This record gives sequence, structure tokens and C-alpha cells, in this order.
Amino acid sequence: MRLIKSIQKLSSDHPNRFAYVNRGSVLTYGDLWKQSDNLASYIQKHSNQAKSPIIVYGHMEPEMIISFLGSVKAGHPYIPVDLSIPVDRIKKIVESSKAEFFIMTEEIDEAHFASYPLKKINNEELVSILNNNDTDVSEDQWVAEEDSFYIIYTSGSTGNPKGVQITASNLQSFVDWMITDFPINNQGNFLNQAPFSFDLSVMDLYPALSSGGTLYAVTKDMIANPKVLFEELQHSNIKVWTSTPSFAQMCLMEPKFSNNMLPELEVFLFCGEVLSAETARLLLERFPKAKVFNLYGPTEATVAVTMVEITKETLETHTVLPIGRCKSDSQLLIVDNEGNPLPEGEKGEMIIVGPSVSKGYLGEKELTDRAFFVKDGERAYKTGDAGYIKNGFLYYQGRLDFQVKVHGYRMELEEIECNINKSQHVEACVVVPVYRDDKIDYLNAFVVPAKHSFEKEYQLSSAIKKELTNLLPKYMIPRKFSYLNQLPMTPNGKVDRKVLASEVMA
Repeated sequence: MRLIKSIQKLSSDHPNRFAYVNRGSVLTYGDLWKQSDNLASYIQKHSNQAKSPIIVYGHMEPEMIISFLGSVKAGHPYIPVDLSIPVDRIKKIVESSKAEFFIMTEEIDEAHFASYPLKKINNEELVSILNNNDTDVSEDQWVAEEDSFYIIYTSGSTGNPKGVQITASNLQSFVDWMITDFPINNQGNFLNQAPFSFDLSVMDLYPALSSGGTLYAVTKDMIANPKVLFEELQHSNIKVWTSTPSFAQMCLMEPKFSNNMLPELEVFLFCGEVLSAETARLLLERFPKAKVFNLYGPTEATVAVTMVEITKETLETHTVLPIGRCKSDSQLLIVDNEGNPLPEGEKGEMIIVGPSVSKGYLGEKELTDRAFFVKDGERAYKTGDAGYIKNGFLYYQGRLDFQVKVHGYRMELEEIECNINKSQHVEACVVVPVYRDDKIDYLNAFVVPAKHSFEKEYQLSSAIKKELTNLLPKYMIPRKFSYLNQLPMTPNGKVDRKVLASEVMA
């Protein structure tokens, strides 16, 4: 596989170049290659199941990247599992994946998994394996083509996580696009903010490793301590910033977060959530030398498939930002309920066709058949996302199933959020339904306010509602507005809607 070969060449040509930096821990390309060879050799000698998945547990340790590469060199896909994932969910992943190995880069009570037929490798054993100088590995064993490279577990509608299988070919298509169409192939430092169990991390991990870049980790402990976070960022020399918009919004709360703090920063890459025009505007103001890109894509299509650069001109003509155009080897179609293509301007479901579309959910044929199909000889995926095309650009319109019914009116929560975010008084917003007797009684808007001159919160709420009357029917305007300094985030860096929902239920 070309991706693995490129890492091999870098390890040979530049063995002392840093591949990964996590505060006090540093991993060179030479050590990455050698130690992953040692692990691959161990896996091959102790595996009884060809191509069986390998769970890699931890939080952004260098050993996680070594374990990923060692797994695929041994011919096995890896499953990244962050330490923030509850044990009961990990058990469901073990049961669903039928994983053969469980590699622990962080401590976890092995007794939780005593009843499972897993070959467990704890951190102490892993360190010994990585330094055992046993590199009897053949390139013929590497994952390739339609072999699964990694499997990421996402939330399932049944309440159980489902494993999205990303093949070597899927990943190669994505990395080729990133290296070709984005100004990132400069051997610079890449921000690694997303945990490896969140596929946004793939956007920095493999483009960095295939281009000779250095990944610079921002861990959950750093994010929880803003003083430490910004001290680390100031010394990071980051050139490529990859994160959710929510994480950038949080950083923008710090006035010093600007070009002076990160003078090397050249590129912002955003995916995983809607990028607001206000966030993009602030970034362009504070980082005048940097380019801001908005991307879109589900896990099932390998991280992202569309992109657009957001410029000052874009912001002058858009209140809702486009998600851009589809990458050249793929198609993104807008279709109606029967699967028929819709004309420009009409809203429908977004369908992705092309080489980055997954081969389906691991061990879930019914779910796979429901979401994946073949179109013109290529794999296609029904995203469940709504969108439309205007002037050649794609626009995201929220989830088709992200609807609520309030007092008989059916509405999209994301549409309401989008319009609230247009307000001059709003920095960020999430709308949460409030239930009474198992029915939605009203909507509560949680708002991070922009700078304003109102003395009382009710005055601010009145001003926002007044603006909304020109944008939304009255029944779609939330009854209650609650104000926060910042929105809570999940370990993946997305807005934590469950925390907000629990607040309105309390």
C-alpha cells in the first residue's frame, strides 16, 4: 500500500524526524517504523485468525500510533478505543467485532474482559514487545486494497455501536485528495485534537505521516485546563489546524488566540459539525495569513468528501456557509425519497458515490444493506443528511431524521440553530427539546452570547427573538433562552447535547 510505503521511506530517509509529539513524549519516524515492525511480528506469530480486528485502547499515546501501524503491517485492521469510552460500550465493541487482540496503551481493569477470548497485551508487555528487535515481517502481509485498514465504532440507532469498515483503498483515496487539493504537503506540524476513536483524527494522522509532517497532540487534560492548553499551543509551531468548529470556538474565547500565538499557522481544516460564518470571520481576522477550509463527510465515506475555502468574499455573500464541491474521484448526489436526482436548489438526501465509500458495517448485513448500495459499478452510501446545490456549491441542511414535533408542528432543530446563529448577539447556539409526559413541551436554546450592551438576560432574549421573527415562523422560535460561557463538548470535540438535555430535565 502506498501510504505504508511512504511512511517506510520517511523512516529510512529521515529516521530522526519527529512523527508525533505529546508533551514530554516524542516519537521519531525511525522508531515508529522499527517498533511497529516488532509489534507486527509478534501479532503474526500469536494470531490464530487471519485479518481479525485488533482493539487499541488509550488516549493519544505514541504507542497508539505504533500499534495502528503494527496491526496493519501484520494484516489486521485496528479499532481505536479512547479511554473516555465507558466499559459497557467497550464490551459491546468487543462482542460486535470479535476482536482477537486487546492492546492497552493505558491502564484498564482487565477483569472487565475476563470472559472474552481476547489476547490481552497490557502497557508493560507492549513496551517489551516494541523493543524486542524482532522484525520478521513481510510486505506481503500488509493490509491492501479491499482489506479493512481500520474500523471505527459510531452510534447506532438500535442503541448499540456499529463498526464502520474503512479499507486500505478507501483511506488511500482520502489521503491522495488531502495531499493533492490542500496546501498541507510541507512537512509542518499538524494539530491532533480529536481522539483516535473519532474519525476526524484521520484527517491529520495520515496526511501528516505520509507527507513527513509532525503530529502535535492536544489531549483531554490540556483541553480541561485552558492555561496549559494555550501555553502548549504557543510552543507548538502548528502549521495545519484540524478540529471541530466547537473546539475553535472555545479557543476564540481566549483573546490571545491569534497569529501572535501561532505565527506558523497556515491552514484551518474543519469537519464534524457546521462551521458558522461568525467563527470563520473571527479566525480570518485573527489569523490573516491562514486559509480556512470547510469540509463535509460521514465516517462511512472516510472522513470527508467535500471542501471549500472560506474567504472574506465568501462571508460577504453567505450567512450560511457552503460545504463546497465533491472531490474529483467521487460524486455527491441530491435525491428525492425515491432516489431520483433533484434539480439545483431543491433539498433532498445527500448520496455519496466513489472509492472512499466504506464496504459497510462489520457483522451487520441488514444495516449495511439499508445504507449502502452499488451505483454504476461503484459503492454508494445514503448519508441520511439533507442538502442542496446552488451555483455549483453544496449546502448541508441537517439530518433528515433530526426532526421534532412541537404542538403539532414538525421542524428541524438544526434549521432553528442555523437561524439563531445568524443573530449579531449570538456566538454559538444549540437547541434542545424539553419533554413533559413523554411529549415535547417547548424548545430551549442554549446560547453563548456575543458582546452586547444589555444589562438583563431577558433583554438579550427579546433582542434575539425580535431578529428571529424575520427568519422563522413564530412556532419555531424557542420559548426559553439559557446563556452559557461556552457549550459543553464531548471527548470528540463536538457539542455535548446530552449534557444540555440533562440540564433541562433536572
